[in-house]
Amino acid sequence: MDQDRIPEPFHPGEREAQARAGFRVPSAPIRDRLIPQHQAFYPLLPWLLVAARDEAGDPAAGVLTGTPGFVSAADPRTLWVRPDHGAWQPWPAGPAVGEPVAALGIDLGTRRRNRVNGRVAARDGLAFAMAVEESFGNCPQYIHVRRAEEEAPSPAGAVEALAGLDGEARRLIGATDTAFVASASSAGRDGRLDVSHRGGPAGFIRIEGDRLIVPDYSGNRYFNTLGNMLLNPRAGLLLVDVASGDVLHLTGAVGIDWEPDPALPNAQRSWSLQVERGWRRKAAIPLRWMEPGKEPDKRIGIP
Repeated sequence: MDQDRIPEPFHPGEREAQARAGFRVPSAPIRDRLIPQHQAFYPLLPWLLVAARDEAGDPAAGVLTGTPGFVSAADPRTLWVRPDHGAWQPWPAGPAVGEPVAALGIDLGTRRRNRVNGRVAARDGLAFAMAVEESFGNCPQYIHVRRAEEEAPSPAGAVEALAGLDGEARRLIGATDTAFVASASSAGRDGRLDVSHRGGPAGFIRIEGDRLIVPDYSGNRYFNTLGNMLLNPRAGLLLVDVASGDVLHLTGAVGIDWEPDPALPNAQRSWSLQVERGWRRKAAIPLRWMEPGKEPDKRIGIP
């Protein structure tokens, strides 16, 4: 047996979510450290998805970028993050030492991803070290293949506060095929955080007023996100405009519908986010992504 695996890797909310879905996962390759292949994976990435708590205590997601190598494993239990740019609001300096934090490393070109949950162990300016408490890989399902390119950084726009969904936010949500969700295992500040990828066909997130319906497709059956939502019905949803580098974050209360919805093809269940507040930042990061075979036309500036 793998001695690095956590003997009981699932908290009560995850176990309840598995039961409501009709099965139980006996064990999982969830470890308390980074295995060598994941230690080698993070330095290849030009971006990192992160989660921390915002000023109201709600789980919030952000995206940090830098020259590959800006994320590195000092040892199997320590991940250093030294970003050059990022949308990591409303706490631009990052969480304090001792605070829970989560990270998702994802390579859209190869569809590899790894999730790490833990706490901030040290700070050095905007850089921080994460003490790894949980680490595990995810399957490549629902990841849309794209290649990232870095543009010359342009001045990022000011952070725009949102009280709901405006027209620009609705257009981005209506076209997106990729999103990231931050959740927490309790309403208290010590609850473990998680940041997870969600993907589907363009427009897979349904909009009903200021309520978003997110389909939940077949996955690894761990139910990390929905398990957290059972214990703390609050979440943050992050969207990145792959063509412009704009970032949109939405926060609100969540609910889970455990029955399939005919309006959401292939989804086994769904969850909703009632948007209460949010923020947007234009050109927040210098990365742009392109699908294979879709090269930008530099002559006329049209992607």
